[in-house]
Amino acid sequence: MKILGIGCSSFHDPSAALLIDGEVVAAAEEERFTRDKHAFGQNPVHAARFCLAQAGIEAKDLDLIAYPWSADILHEKRWEYAKRAFPKAPSKALRAFTKLKRLQRRRVGALHATLRELGIDPNAIETEFVEHHLAHASSAFHCSGFPSCALLTADGEGEVTSTLLGEGLADRTIKKHREVLKPDSLGLFYSTMTEYLGFRSMNGEYKVMGMAPFGDPSKVDLSRMVQLTETGFRCDDERVWVARKNRHGDKHFARAMVDELGPPRQGDGLSEPYIHIAAATQKLLEDTVLGLVDRHLLEVLERHEGRLAFAGGVALNVRLNRKLIEHPAIKQLWVQPASSDAGIALGAATFVSERRGVRVKPMQSVALGPSYDGAAVREVLERYKIPYEVVSDPADTAAELLAAGHIVSWFQGRMEFGPRALGQRSILGNPGIKGTADEINSRIKFRENWRPFCPSILAERASEVFDNEHDSPFMTFSFGVRPEWREKIPEVVHVDGSARPQLVRADRAPAFYELLKRFEAKSGLPVVINTSLNRRGEPMVCSPEDAVAMFFGSGLEFMVIEDVLVRKRPEAV
Repeated sequence: MKILGIGCSSFHDPSAALLIDGEVVAAAEEERFTRDKHAFGQNPVHAARFCLAQAGIEAKDLDLIAYPWSADILHEKRWEYAKRAFPKAPSKALRAFTKLKRLQRRRVGALHATLRELGIDPNAIETEFVEHHLAHASSAFHCSGFPSCALLTADGEGEVTSTLLGEGLADRTIKKHREVLKPDSLGLFYSTMTEYLGFRSMNGEYKVMGMAPFGDPSKVDLSRMVQLTETGFRCDDERVWVARKNRHGDKHFARAMVDELGPPRQGDGLSEPYIHIAAATQKLLEDTVLGLVDRHLLEVLERHEGRLAFAGGVALNVRLNRKLIEHPAIKQLWVQPASSDAGIALGAATFVSERRGVRVKPMQSVALGPSYDGAAVREVLERYKIPYEVVSDPADTAAELLAAGHIVSWFQGRMEFGPRALGQRSILGNPGIKGTADEINSRIKFRENWRPFCPSILAERASEVFDNEHDSPFMTFSFGVRPEWREKIPEVVHVDGSARPQLVRADRAPAFYELLKRFEAKSGLPVVINTSLNRRGEPMVCSPEDAVAMFFGSGLEFMVIEDVLVRKRPEAV
């Protein structure tokens, strides 16, 4: 069975994913092809074309389309939503009654436009519509390899739901226990604070997470903004993602917040009180999610031997995930690596596959995007008259450069699906040489100098370096770095002694594993700095052309791209 998931119902992070007989054979975000970060308002035409080409099939070969949006839940939940929203946002409540057809036309229109671009008659192919949060839940449960588990999804908003608590059952079905509806939304709360702290919502939330360890959450009281209730939680809708008439300018936070907390942050630096506000924001998120687990998932976790699967944009918060794996009731946590709305095309496809009786194979890798062989790379370099040398052992070449203190652009194999570079499209550095992180921030990525970098480590050495033995193949967790290692690898240790590692195994990422083994032999360190191959504000590199543009538009000096080494200065060693 060939199922194409099309994700464009959110109007940001559009993507496509192709399942064939339960196996994810291709998945990609549209932004990687159009070079427009998050691809707001775009349809995933390039991503879908890639998926079909990767599998060697045509649109006519597809059995059905899976789409992560359903009008059914709007009808089902409209009274509950209106009751919650009407006192503070009457226009939103009225839309629940009068605008359903318009909402449906817009979402379905985006799907049909995508299909027509692919040469598919929307009326000639079967389409299954999957609720947004069921797509998130399926992307977590059905890709995890768990036989059954507790389920948690949380993001800004789906059709009307912002949070789902439930379980994935042994018969592969998903059972809902509780849903929280917008305007009560942990994702929108965090995005509101992201804007107040000077970043773009739906883009800079990870920066708030990175800023939080510099502050003291006890110095700012944000408790009124999100409060636990018997049925879930409630947001202060006079402050969180407020109606237009109450906003501070064009931002989603209220003028009242400015009166209480002071003017919103500007600039790239760290200063008070903003570091404390970031810390309080992060703590309130953690406390709320842990409270939901304690109130609503403990019995479910016990039934499923402590297994929890988590997805939705909030699941990209690695500091929260660290708190979850430290919870005594949670024995195993699997986080969908493409947890943002980029992952709902995949989730819709996996949900439909399971519902049709075709079991989804566990997700072992995110190397699901395009690849380019050495000949394709050389053609690009020769076209632009760029000198290069073919190397017999790319891993050894890169390891030698890293051991000597150089920073390397590393481009190998299929591009990653999701936001993390995991050894396919990476910038690599030596974590033992002080100043390397500053150089990457200032000369290569052109980003804030306080932002941390992640370590990629040989999986068999991870327990020596980190204080938690939970697996982390996709950089979805934060761990503490053991004190004796903090001075050995200072460039990947955050201010609070934590790091967000990728544990690399030979069976999951053979080329990258080989590089790490060679680097360990040359430097004594089983760890490298690993950050995504892109500059600030740009999507991760996809093609050799993108890699060349990145290389010559930054302070990078060395690029190992498939079996080719490029030096910016031919005399460089």
